[in-house]
Amino acid sequence: MYLRTTQRTNKDGSHVRYVQLAHNRRNGISTVAEVLVNLGREDRLDVEGLRRLVGSINRYLGDSTKTEELTGVGLSVRESRPMGTAWLLDGLWHELGVDQALREVLGARRFTTDIERVIFALVANRGIDPASKLAAAEWASKDACISGLQEMDEDQAYRAMDLLVEADAQSEVQEAVFFAVANLLNLEVDLLFFDTTSTYFHRDTEDEDEEGFRRYGHSKDHRPDLPQIVIGLAVTREGIPVRVWCWPGNTNDQTILPEVRDGLRGWKLHRVITVVDRGFSSEANLEYLRRAGGQWIAGERMRDGSPHAVEALARQGRYQIVRDNLKIKEVSLASTPDRRWIVCHNPVEAERDKAQRDAALEHVSGELEQIGVHRVRQDARAKASGQKVSSQTHRRAECALRNHPSFGRWLRQLPSGRLVIDKKKVATEERLDGKYLLTTSDPGLSAEDVALGYKNLLEAERGFRDMKSTLLPRPIFHRLEPRIRAHVLLCWLALLLVRVAERRAGTSWGRISTELGRLHTVTLEGAAGTVVQTTPLSDEQDRILRACGVAPPPRLTALQPS
Repeated sequence: MYLRTTQRTNKDGSHVRYVQLAHNRRNGISTVAEVLVNLGREDRLDVEGLRRLVGSINRYLGDSTKTEELTGVGLSVRESRPMGTAWLLDGLWHELGVDQALREVLGARRFTTDIERVIFALVANRGIDPASKLAAAEWASKDACISGLQEMDEDQAYRAMDLLVEADAQSEVQEAVFFAVANLLNLEVDLLFFDTTSTYFHRDTEDEDEEGFRRYGHSKDHRPDLPQIVIGLAVTREGIPVRVWCWPGNTNDQTILPEVRDGLRGWKLHRVITVVDRGFSSEANLEYLRRAGGQWIAGERMRDGSPHAVEALARQGRYQIVRDNLKIKEVSLASTPDRRWIVCHNPVEAERDKAQRDAALEHVSGELEQIGVHRVRQDARAKASGQKVSSQTHRRAECALRNHPSFGRWLRQLPSGRLVIDKKKVATEERLDGKYLLTTSDPGLSAEDVALGYKNLLEAERGFRDMKSTLLPRPIFHRLEPRIRAHVLLCWLALLLVRVAERRAGTSWGRISTELGRLHTVTLEGAAGTVVQTTPLSDEQDRILRACGVAPPPRLTALQPS
């Protein structure tokens, strides 16, 4: 923290200097100077005002005695902490009733530190500056301003995590938080979107115990060499996460949907339609979702040659325009009288599919041409040297091209072993450009609602992207399953607050966090006492707080005469 001056040159060549109270904030590998208070022109500066600082407190306290005791006494800056983002999250935390829900579930446990405040500090850390629990404890004690929590240590952080996962053994915490949030925000839970992802651990081997949590499996992060866990997330059509699940890393997506459905059924929600992606649309899963009157919307695989997909795409009919980038038509299949089928077509995606296919075919054609030229040269050299021309059906380049995950799908192998472009495959893909197939068990939904409902499944995928990019669940330093589950719960609570803030403020969390991060609380002390004051709100900071329904912080937060 320091005083600095800036200079402005007028049109007449004269110079005007301004005095500012600033501090340096680290931004990556560099530091950036941030202005906390503009003190005005240097030639008009009230020097006595710098020594007093308390002159602005008169109207707030209405107590001139304490003010006069501090008047005229020099004060020095002891510390400055960013507090705006944490203030917003804490305001939403209380407004949504998360604090009360946690206190009810945790019960009357007595500790020297408020466990609810420690849990909030860990959640806020994930939303603002994700770090390990040791670093989070230091962050909450020395770098952040958490209301009601002066300091915490690593042991208290782990104790709070253990109590959190213990209280959520039957999802009581998630249920209490969900109903508190749903009632306040008036959430529509007639459509729930579910999807899974995986997150890996930086270790050489999976857990040795047969009941271990960190297992090798299908990695959606493209890291099959590392053990992982599987995370499931259910969100509303507004993108609000309502529940999270964790499974061992070797869990198959097709096996978890019954557990998800049973877990939500226990919450006794009203009419709920579950929306799932193609990875969950097995007949067993869909039949399970229909138990007890449940309904579903599911994506259907189109490129695996399923008879339903082939029959639905072959049906004639006129597309109905729903939006500029979405056309739909509903078809009926005699083989499935209890299910409805909707063929969707996205013209923008169709153009993108064609461009990607053309680029891939151009690359494959070039590779085949190079392979042919190389084969002719080798055969010519063999004949010139009197050697026998090789009858090898494959060369190394051909094998690599055939086994390529992207380019190999466009090739077929002749009886002679040579590779050519599969024109039948190309024609089949052309018919599928921009199309996807949906099916639903609900007879009351319109085809338009089915298509738009499925598109909102992207909110679940966006939740995973934000969880991985903004909340940074990795690296995970925990070894025990309860601690891993607690870590995921903290990420879920942070995502909940972030989503509510984005929805109300109408802007991204990155923009919100950056803007409110410039709001600081400054502690000044002198011989007469200590004053804690916040920096003035900018117009944008005030707009964000009011849009989120959170009252701005008071300019003066503490006054302690010596």
